[in-house]
Amino acid sequence: MKLIGKTFLSTLFIAFLIFALSVFNSGCTHSTDWRKADRSSIGVAPLIAETEEAVVQLYAARAFNWRQYVAVHSWISFKEKGAKQWTTYQVVGWRVRNAQSAISKTHDLPDKKWYGNDPELLMDLRGVEASKAIPKIITAVESYPYKNSYRAYPGPNSNTFISYIIRNVDELSVELPPHAIGRDWLVDSYVFSKTESGTGVQMSVLGLLGFSLGAAEGVELNLLGMCFGLDLLRPAIKLPFLGRIGMDDKPL
Repeated sequence: MKLIGKTFLSTLFIAFLIFALSVFNSGCTHSTDWRKADRSSIGVAPLIAETEEAVVQLYAARAFNWRQYVAVHSWISFKEKGAKQWTTYQVVGWRVRNAQSAISKTHDLPDKKWYGNDPELLMDLRGVEASKAIPKIITAVESYPYKNSYRAYPGPNSNTFISYIIRNVDELSVELPPHAIGRDWLVDSYVFSKTESGTGVQMSVLGLLGFSLGAAEGVELNLLGMCFGLDLLRPAIKLPFLGRIGMDDKPL
């Protein structure tokens, strides 16, 4: 029991140091008024008028306000072949508080800043593969079991939703960033699952304790919702709050 206690305290101490570094090193804007926060496009998404083919894009950006130092928020967008608008799906906590579905569906540019913070494009899928993925994405959205639930920590939250979509659409061979808190809340099996990329296996208990082993993910340990990991194929370390440090994470 003493060993467990020391391990727990050591983990909290390390997490505190990493959190302090995250705050110090953050390039995020800090605003407490969401109405005044920048929501402009960063110019990554292809223009509808210039793109006939189907496109699927997945984004993540630092969360709003103080949460930006801890985690990212993720969303998925697509346009079908010949479509004249984008469709974006994401989960937003305030909708549940207002007695609405947690799932937000909008038709707008997908690469807009998340209340002042630049989004990172995690995956860009186009053409035939995108056309195959879109119906599966819609099916996953409709089958998501936590439409009326939201819990920032440890989940289910916005990252739980996007992780669920990734796990149920074979064409989306990507994994969310290590500081996407909520991604390890397993929806389908609760304890054991394939990893998001589909290249390995994962064990997770309520998103708070577990591990992952996969070709794309490398080795990851989840302690209290915090990810500590090592990517071997694209050398990088994964840390809570800071995210990925090393080579860019590209789909295999």
